[in-house]
Amino acid sequence: MIADVIMPKLGESITEGTIIQWRKKVGETVEMDEILLEIGTDKVDSEIPSPAAGVVKEILAQPNDVLPVNEVIARIETDAEVATEASPAVEEEKGEETPKVEPSPEPVSAVVSPLPAPAPEAAGSRDGKRIFYTPLVRAIARREGVSVDELASIPGTGRAGRVTKGDILAYLETRGVAPVPPLTVVSQQPATFQPQAVPTAMDDRVEEMDRVRQTISEHMRHSIDTAAHVHLVSECDVTNVVHYVKEHNAAFLLREGFKLTYTPFFILGAVKAIQAHPKFNASLDGTSIIFKKNINVGMAVAMDKGLMVPVIANCEEMNFLGLCRKVNDLVVRGRSSKISPDELQGSTFTVSNFGVFGNSFGMPIINQPNSAILGVGAIKKQPVVRQTPHGDAVVIRSICNLSIGIDHRILDGADGGSYLKTLVTFLEEIDASTLL
Repeated sequence: MIADVIMPKLGESITEGTIIQWRKKVGETVEMDEILLEIGTDKVDSEIPSPAAGVVKEILAQPNDVLPVNEVIARIETDAEVATEASPAVEEEKGEETPKVEPSPEPVSAVVSPLPAPAPEAAGSRDGKRIFYTPLVRAIARREGVSVDELASIPGTGRAGRVTKGDILAYLETRGVAPVPPLTVVSQQPATFQPQAVPTAMDDRVEEMDRVRQTISEHMRHSIDTAAHVHLVSECDVTNVVHYVKEHNAAFLLREGFKLTYTPFFILGAVKAIQAHPKFNASLDGTSIIFKKNINVGMAVAMDKGLMVPVIANCEEMNFLGLCRKVNDLVVRGRSSKISPDELQGSTFTVSNFGVFGNSFGMPIINQPNSAILGVGAIKKQPVVRQTPHGDAVVIRSICNLSIGIDHRILDGADGGSYLKTLVTFLEEIDASTLL
Protein backbone atom coordinates (compact mmCIF):
# COMPACT_ATOMS: atom_id res chain seq x y z
CA MET A 1 0.00 0.00 0.00
CA ILE A 2 1.28 3.47 -0.86
CA ALA A 3 0.65 6.41 1.51
CA ASP A 4 0.94 9.91 0.05
CA VAL A 5 2.66 12.58 2.17
CA ILE A 6 1.16 15.98 1.38
CA MET A 7 2.24 19.53 2.11
CA PRO A 8 0.36 20.33 5.34
CA LYS A 9 -1.62 23.48 5.99
CA LEU A 10 0.23 25.06 8.93
CA GLY A 11 -2.21 27.92 9.46
CA GLU A 12 -5.51 29.28 8.20
CA SER A 13 -3.85 31.86 5.98
CA ILE A 14 -0.93 29.66 4.89
CA THR A 15 -1.16 28.59 1.24
CA GLU A 16 2.33 27.20 0.64
CA GLY A 17 5.38 25.86 2.43
CA THR A 18 9.11 25.51 1.85
CA ILE A 19 10.97 22.22 2.20
CA ILE A 20 13.83 22.86 4.64
CA GLN A 21 15.30 19.37 4.94
CA TRP A 22 14.37 15.72 4.76
CA ARG A 23 15.20 13.57 7.80
CA LYS A 24 14.82 10.38 5.77
CA LYS A 25 16.16 9.29 2.39
CA VAL A 26 14.60 7.11 -0.29
CA GLY A 27 14.85 3.49 0.79
CA GLU A 28 15.05 4.25 4.52
CA THR A 29 12.53 2.92 7.03
CA VAL A 30 10.33 5.38 8.86
CA GLU A 31 8.02 4.79 11.83
CA MET A 32 4.55 6.20 12.29
CA ASP A 33 4.89 9.73 13.77
CA GLU A 34 8.69 9.77 13.38
CA ILE A 35 9.96 13.12 12.13
CA LEU A 36 10.10 12.85 8.33
CA LEU A 37 11.04 16.37 7.28
CA GLU A 38 11.11 20.05 8.25
CA ILE A 39 8.85 22.56 6.54
CA GLY A 40 8.96 26.35 6.81
CA THR A 41 6.53 29.14 6.07
CA ASP A 42 7.09 32.90 6.16
CA LYS A 43 6.01 32.73 9.82
CA VAL A 44 7.44 29.61 11.47
CA ASP A 45 9.29 26.33 10.90
CA SER A 46 7.77 22.97 11.85
CA GLU A 47 8.94 19.39 12.19
CA ILE A 48 6.55 17.12 10.28
CA PRO A 49 5.89 13.53 11.37
CA SER A 50 5.39 10.60 9.05
CA PRO A 51 1.70 9.78 8.53
CA ALA A 52 2.48 6.09 8.16
CA ALA A 53 5.11 3.48 8.91
CA GLY A 54 7.04 1.90 6.08
CA VAL A 55 9.82 2.60 3.60
CA VAL A 56 10.30 5.95 1.89
CA LYS A 57 9.48 5.05 -1.70
CA GLU A 58 9.72 8.44 -3.39
CA ILE A 59 10.65 12.04 -2.52
CA LEU A 60 9.01 14.51 -4.89
CA ALA A 61 10.34 17.82 -3.51
CA GLN A 62 13.84 18.96 -2.69
CA PRO A 63 15.13 21.40 -0.02
CA ASN A 64 14.22 25.03 -0.80
CA ASP A 65 11.34 23.95 -3.06
CA VAL A 66 8.16 25.97 -2.42
CA LEU A 67 4.94 24.00 -2.88
CA PRO A 68 1.23 24.72 -2.31
CA VAL A 69 -0.59 23.02 0.55
CA ASN A 70 -2.15 19.61 -0.15
CA GLU A 71 0.38 18.80 -2.88
CA VAL A 72 2.03 15.38 -2.68
CA ILE A 73 5.67 15.73 -1.61
CA ALA A 74 6.61 12.09 -0.91
CA ARG A 75 5.28 8.55 -0.93
CA ILE A 76 5.73 5.83 1.67
CA GLU A 77 5.38 2.14 0.90
CA THR A 78 3.67 0.44 3.81
CA ASP A 79 3.06 -3.21 4.72
CA ALA A 80 1.35 -5.12 7.53
CA GLU A 81 4.42 -5.29 9.75
CA VAL A 82 5.28 -1.59 9.83
CA ALA A 83 1.96 0.12 9.24
CA THR A 84 0.59 -0.35 12.73
CA GLU A 85 0.42 2.63 15.04
CA ALA A 86 2.06 0.75 17.92
CA SER A 87 5.87 0.64 18.02
CA PRO A 88 7.68 -2.73 17.74
CA ALA A 89 8.58 -2.62 21.44
CA VAL A 90 4.96 -2.17 22.41
CA GLU A 91 3.97 -5.11 20.24
CA GLU A 92 6.66 -7.24 21.91
CA GLU A 93 5.32 -6.32 25.34
CA LYS A 94 1.79 -7.23 24.34
CA GLY A 95 2.96 -10.44 22.71
CA GLU A 96 0.50 -9.92 19.93
CA GLU A 97 1.04 -10.97 16.37
CA THR A 98 0.62 -8.34 13.68
CA PRO A 99 -2.13 -9.41 11.29
CA LYS A 100 -1.26 -9.91 7.65
CA VAL A 101 -2.75 -7.42 5.24
CA GLU A 102 -2.74 -7.88 1.52
CA PRO A 103 -1.07 -4.94 -0.30
CA SER A 104 -3.43 -2.66 -2.18
CA PRO A 105 -2.48 -1.02 -5.46
CA GLU A 106 -4.64 1.98 -4.62
CA PRO A 107 -2.71 4.96 -3.10
CA VAL A 108 -4.00 6.35 0.18
CA SER A 109 -3.68 10.06 0.94
CA ALA A 110 -2.47 10.80 4.46
CA VAL A 111 -2.74 14.30 5.89
CA VAL A 112 0.37 15.33 7.81
CA SER A 113 -0.21 16.80 11.26
CA PRO A 114 1.72 20.04 12.00
CA LEU A 115 2.12 18.97 15.65
CA PRO A 116 4.38 15.90 15.53
CA ALA A 117 4.34 13.13 18.07
CA PRO A 118 7.69 11.77 19.21
CA ALA A 119 9.53 9.19 17.13
CA PRO A 120 10.52 6.05 18.98
CA GLU A 121 14.19 5.46 19.61
CA ALA A 122 15.48 3.27 22.43
CA ALA A 123 17.38 5.15 25.12
CA GLY A 124 16.86 3.58 28.53
CA SER A 125 14.36 2.05 30.89
CA ARG A 126 11.93 3.09 33.62
CA ASP A 127 10.41 0.59 36.06
CA GLY A 128 11.83 -2.23 33.98
CA LYS A 129 10.15 -1.00 30.81
CA ARG A 130 11.94 0.17 27.71
CA ILE A 131 11.73 3.91 27.02
CA PHE A 132 11.94 5.62 23.63
CA TYR A 133 13.09 9.16 22.83
CA THR A 134 13.10 11.25 19.70
CA PRO A 135 16.45 12.04 18.05
CA LEU A 136 15.96 15.69 19.03
CA VAL A 137 15.51 14.84 22.73
CA ARG A 138 18.54 12.55 22.64
CA ALA A 139 20.62 15.26 20.96
CA ILE A 140 19.68 17.80 23.65
CA ALA A 141 20.49 15.25 26.34
CA ARG A 142 23.94 14.59 24.84
CA ARG A 143 24.64 18.31 24.49
CA GLU A 144 23.68 19.06 28.09
CA GLY A 145 25.35 16.00 29.62
CA VAL A 146 22.12 14.33 30.73
CA SER A 147 22.74 10.65 31.48
CA VAL A 148 20.42 7.84 30.40
CA ASP A 149 19.25 7.30 33.97
CA GLU A 150 18.65 11.02 34.46
CA LEU A 151 16.73 11.21 31.20
CA ALA A 152 14.57 8.30 32.34
CA SER A 153 13.61 10.26 35.46
CA ILE A 154 12.08 13.14 33.50
CA PRO A 155 8.25 12.96 33.41
CA GLY A 156 7.00 13.09 29.82
CA THR A 157 3.93 14.87 28.48
CA GLY A 158 4.01 13.34 25.02
CA ARG A 159 2.12 10.34 23.68
CA ALA A 160 2.32 7.38 26.04
CA GLY A 161 4.25 9.54 28.49
CA ARG A 162 7.21 10.12 26.19
CA VAL A 163 9.60 12.97 26.89
CA THR A 164 9.24 15.87 24.46
CA LYS A 165 11.63 18.70 23.61
CA GLY A 166 9.63 21.00 25.90
CA ASP A 167 9.87 18.48 28.76
CA ILE A 168 13.67 18.21 28.68
CA LEU A 169 14.15 21.97 28.27
CA ALA A 170 11.86 22.63 31.24
CA TYR A 171 13.77 20.03 33.26
CA LEU A 172 17.13 21.61 32.40
CA GLU A 173 15.93 24.97 33.71
CA THR A 174 15.30 23.52 37.15
CA ARG A 175 18.24 21.11 37.10
CA GLY A 176 20.82 23.77 37.85
CA VAL A 177 22.56 23.30 34.51
CA ALA A 178 22.06 26.21 32.18
CA PRO A 179 20.85 24.88 28.83
CA VAL A 180 21.48 26.71 25.61
CA PRO A 181 18.19 28.63 25.45
CA PRO A 182 16.31 28.24 22.17
CA LEU A 183 14.57 31.52 22.80
CA THR A 184 15.60 34.85 24.30
CA VAL A 185 12.31 36.30 25.43
CA VAL A 186 11.61 40.00 25.49
CA SER A 187 8.97 39.46 28.13
CA GLN A 188 11.40 38.81 30.95
CA GLN A 189 13.17 41.19 33.28
CA PRO A 190 16.47 42.48 31.89
CA ALA A 191 18.67 40.87 34.52
CA THR A 192 17.29 37.42 33.72
CA PHE A 193 18.42 37.22 30.12
CA GLN A 194 21.76 39.04 30.02
CA PRO A 195 23.71 37.33 27.21
CA GLN A 196 27.07 35.75 28.03
CA ALA A 197 30.02 36.62 25.80
CA VAL A 198 31.35 33.37 24.35
CA PRO A 199 34.61 33.43 22.35
CA THR A 200 33.99 32.37 18.75
CA ALA A 201 36.57 31.15 16.28
CA MET A 202 36.97 33.67 13.46
CA ASP A 203 37.73 32.72 9.88
CA ASP A 204 37.12 33.85 6.31
CA ARG A 205 34.13 32.10 4.81
CA VAL A 206 30.98 32.57 2.75
CA GLU A 207 27.76 31.36 4.36
CA GLU A 208 24.37 31.22 2.66
CA MET A 209 21.58 32.93 4.61
CA ASP A 210 19.09 30.42 5.98
CA ARG A 211 15.45 30.65 4.98
CA VAL A 212 14.35 32.39 8.19
CA ARG A 213 17.08 35.02 7.88
CA GLN A 214 16.10 35.62 4.24
CA THR A 215 12.46 36.12 5.26
CA ILE A 216 13.40 38.58 8.01
CA SER A 217 15.66 40.41 5.56
CA GLU A 218 12.84 40.76 3.04
CA HIS A 219 10.37 41.99 5.67
CA MET A 220 12.75 44.56 7.13
CA ARG A 221 13.82 45.83 3.72
CA HIS A 222 10.18 46.07 2.68
CA SER A 223 9.38 48.12 5.78
CA ILE A 224 12.27 50.53 5.20
CA ASP A 225 11.27 50.90 1.55
CA THR A 226 7.61 51.42 2.48
CA ALA A 227 7.35 53.46 5.67
CA ALA A 228 8.85 56.91 6.32
CA HIS A 229 10.51 56.14 9.65
CA VAL A 230 10.83 58.77 12.38
CA HIS A 231 11.88 58.01 15.97
CA LEU A 232 11.36 59.87 19.22
CA VAL A 233 12.73 59.00 22.68
CA SER A 234 11.52 59.86 26.20
CA GLU A 235 12.82 58.97 29.65
CA CYS A 236 10.39 57.18 31.95
CA ASP A 237 10.65 56.84 35.73
CA VAL A 238 9.42 53.30 36.45
CA THR A 239 10.52 53.21 40.10
CA ASN A 240 6.98 52.46 41.30
CA VAL A 241 6.72 49.52 38.88
CA VAL A 242 10.13 48.15 39.91
CA HIS A 243 9.26 48.37 43.61
CA TYR A 244 5.90 46.68 43.07
CA VAL A 245 7.42 43.78 41.11
CA LYS A 246 10.14 43.30 43.73
CA GLU A 247 7.68 43.31 46.63
CA HIS A 248 4.99 41.10 45.10
CA ASN A 249 6.91 38.73 42.84
CA ALA A 250 7.13 35.93 45.42
CA ALA A 251 3.40 35.99 46.18
CA PHE A 252 2.55 36.26 42.49
CA LEU A 253 4.79 33.28 41.67
CA LEU A 254 3.14 31.22 44.41
CA ARG A 255 -0.34 32.08 43.20
CA GLU A 256 0.11 31.98 39.42
CA GLY A 257 3.05 29.61 39.00
CA PHE A 258 5.22 32.05 37.01
CA LYS A 259 7.14 35.25 37.71
CA LEU A 260 5.72 38.75 37.50
CA THR A 261 7.75 40.63 34.90
CA TYR A 262 7.93 44.19 33.57
CA THR A 263 6.66 43.51 30.05
CA PRO A 264 2.92 43.36 30.89
CA PHE A 265 3.22 46.84 32.42
CA PHE A 266 4.66 48.23 29.18
CA ILE A 267 2.06 46.45 27.05
CA LEU A 268 -0.75 47.74 29.28
CA GLY A 269 0.67 51.26 29.02
CA ALA A 270 0.95 50.95 25.24
CA VAL A 271 -2.69 49.88 25.01
CA LYS A 272 -3.89 52.78 27.21
CA ALA A 273 -1.91 55.22 25.08
CA ILE A 274 -3.34 53.75 21.88
CA GLN A 275 -6.86 54.22 23.22
CA ALA A 276 -6.03 57.90 23.71
CA HIS A 277 -4.38 58.11 20.27
CA PRO A 278 -6.30 55.69 17.93
CA LYS A 279 -4.19 56.55 14.89
CA PHE A 280 -1.40 54.44 16.39
CA ASN A 281 -3.64 51.42 15.81
CA ALA A 282 -4.15 52.22 12.13
CA SER A 283 -2.50 51.16 8.87
CA LEU A 284 -2.15 52.74 5.46
CA ASP A 285 -3.66 51.30 2.26
CA GLY A 286 -2.82 53.58 -0.63
CA THR A 287 -4.32 56.90 0.36
CA SER A 288 -6.76 55.35 2.85
CA ILE A 289 -6.07 55.16 6.59
CA ILE A 290 -7.60 51.99 8.03
CA PHE A 291 -8.47 52.29 11.72
CA LYS A 292 -8.65 49.01 13.64
CA LYS A 293 -11.19 48.34 16.41
CA ASN A 294 -9.14 45.71 18.23
CA ILE A 295 -5.66 46.35 19.61
CA ASN A 296 -3.46 43.37 18.70
CA VAL A 297 0.00 43.83 20.18
CA GLY A 298 2.92 42.00 18.62
CA MET A 299 5.61 41.05 21.16
CA ALA A 300 9.02 40.83 19.47
CA VAL A 301 11.22 37.97 20.67
CA ALA A 302 14.70 36.88 19.61
CA MET A 303 15.16 33.21 18.73
CA ASP A 304 18.18 31.22 17.64
CA LYS A 305 17.01 31.45 14.03
CA GLY A 306 15.99 35.11 14.17
CA LEU A 307 13.14 37.43 15.10
CA MET A 308 9.63 36.22 15.94
CA VAL A 309 6.63 38.43 16.74
CA PRO A 310 3.78 36.47 18.34
CA VAL A 311 0.59 38.50 18.70
CA ILE A 312 -1.57 39.12 21.77
CA ALA A 313 -5.00 39.68 20.25
CA ASN A 314 -7.74 41.96 21.63
CA CYS A 315 -5.57 43.51 24.35
CA GLU A 316 -8.21 46.15 25.00
CA GLU A 317 -10.45 43.40 26.42
CA MET A 318 -7.82 42.03 28.82
CA ASN A 319 -7.12 43.09 32.37
CA PHE A 320 -3.57 43.22 33.70
CA LEU A 321 -3.60 39.64 35.02
CA GLY A 322 -4.85 38.42 31.64
CA LEU A 323 -1.91 40.15 29.95
CA CYS A 324 0.52 38.56 32.42
CA ARG A 325 -0.87 35.11 31.70
CA LYS A 326 -0.83 35.60 27.94
CA VAL A 327 2.77 36.87 27.93
CA ASN A 328 3.83 33.86 30.00
CA ASP A 329 1.88 31.53 27.72
CA LEU A 330 3.75 32.83 24.67
CA VAL A 331 7.06 32.47 26.51
CA VAL A 332 6.40 28.85 27.49
CA ARG A 333 5.12 27.78 24.09
CA GLY A 334 7.82 29.75 22.33
CA ARG A 335 10.48 27.74 24.16
CA SER A 336 8.79 24.55 22.98
CA SER A 337 8.33 25.81 19.40
CA LYS A 338 4.56 25.46 19.80
CA ILE A 339 3.52 28.92 18.57
CA SER A 340 1.31 28.47 15.51
CA PRO A 341 1.67 30.52 12.30
CA ASP A 342 -1.74 32.12 12.93
CA GLU A 343 -0.40 33.59 16.18
CA LEU A 344 2.33 35.41 14.27
CA GLN A 345 0.08 37.66 12.23
CA GLY A 346 -2.62 40.28 12.62
CA SER A 347 -0.71 42.70 14.84
CA THR A 348 -1.79 46.35 14.85
CA PHE A 349 1.05 47.61 17.08
CA THR A 350 4.40 46.13 18.18
CA VAL A 351 6.48 46.28 21.35
CA SER A 352 10.21 45.45 21.17
CA ASN A 353 12.12 45.13 24.46
CA PHE A 354 15.80 45.36 23.56
CA GLY A 355 16.46 46.34 27.19
CA VAL A 356 16.87 42.61 27.96
CA PHE A 357 20.33 42.92 26.40
CA GLY A 358 21.22 45.94 28.54
CA ASN A 359 20.67 48.40 25.68
CA SER A 360 19.66 51.90 26.82
CA PHE A 361 17.54 52.68 23.78
CA GLY A 362 17.13 51.76 20.13
CA MET A 363 15.28 52.66 16.96
CA PRO A 364 13.36 49.56 15.86
CA ILE A 365 11.98 49.07 12.36
CA ILE A 366 8.19 49.19 12.05
CA ASN A 367 6.50 45.81 11.70
CA GLN A 368 4.38 46.18 8.56
CA PRO A 369 1.58 47.02 8.14
CA ASN A 370 1.66 48.70 11.60
CA SER A 371 2.00 52.46 11.78
CA ALA A 372 4.26 52.46 14.86
CA ILE A 373 6.52 50.37 17.09
CA LEU A 374 7.46 50.90 20.73
CA GLY A 375 11.01 50.25 21.90
CA VAL A 376 11.72 49.56 25.58
CA GLY A 377 15.24 50.19 26.91
CA ALA A 378 16.96 48.70 29.93
CA ILE A 379 15.78 49.79 33.37
CA LYS A 380 18.73 51.34 35.23
CA LYS A 381 19.13 53.18 38.50
CA GLN A 382 20.17 56.77 37.87
CA PRO A 383 20.65 59.95 39.89
CA VAL A 384 17.95 62.43 38.89
CA VAL A 385 16.89 65.85 40.10
CA ARG A 386 13.46 66.15 41.72
CA GLN A 387 11.67 69.17 43.11
CA THR A 388 10.82 69.01 46.81
CA PRO A 389 9.17 71.48 49.21
CA HIS A 390 12.70 72.35 50.31
CA GLY A 391 14.10 72.85 46.80
CA ASP A 392 15.78 70.60 44.23
CA ALA A 393 17.22 67.29 45.40
CA VAL A 394 19.22 64.51 43.75
CA VAL A 395 17.55 61.11 44.22
CA ILE A 396 18.10 57.60 42.88
CA ARG A 397 15.32 56.39 40.57
CA SER A 398 14.78 53.48 38.16
CA ILE A 399 14.77 55.00 34.68
CA CYS A 400 14.26 53.52 31.23
CA ASN A 401 14.17 55.07 27.77
CA LEU A 402 11.08 54.54 25.65
CA SER A 403 11.35 55.09 21.90
CA ILE A 404 8.49 55.27 19.43
CA GLY A 405 9.07 54.59 15.74
CA ILE A 406 6.32 56.11 13.61
CA ASP A 407 5.38 56.02 9.95
CA HIS A 408 5.55 59.69 8.96
CA ARG A 409 3.09 59.05 6.14
CA ILE A 410 0.34 58.60 8.76
CA LEU A 411 1.74 60.15 11.93
CA ASP A 412 3.58 63.40 12.61
CA GLY A 413 6.21 64.18 15.22
CA ALA A 414 3.56 65.84 17.35
CA ASP A 415 1.58 62.58 17.32
CA GLY A 416 4.62 60.61 18.42
CA GLY A 417 5.43 63.11 21.16
CA SER A 418 1.85 63.08 22.45
CA TYR A 419 1.77 59.29 22.47
CA LEU A 420 5.00 59.03 24.45
CA LYS A 421 3.81 61.65 26.91
CA THR A 422 0.59 59.69 27.55
CA LEU A 423 2.53 56.43 27.95
CA VAL A 424 5.17 57.91 30.27
CA THR A 425 2.53 59.58 32.45
CA PHE A 426 0.61 56.32 32.77
CA LEU A 427 3.69 54.31 33.79
CA GLU A 428 5.01 56.93 36.19
CA GLU A 429 1.68 57.49 37.93
CA ILE A 430 0.40 53.92 37.84
CA ASP A 431 -0.97 52.51 41.08
CA ALA A 432 0.12 48.93 40.59
CA SER A 433 -1.76 47.79 43.69
CA THR A 434 -5.03 48.28 41.82
CA LEU A 435 -4.02 46.02 38.92
CA LEU A 436 -4.03 42.62 40.63
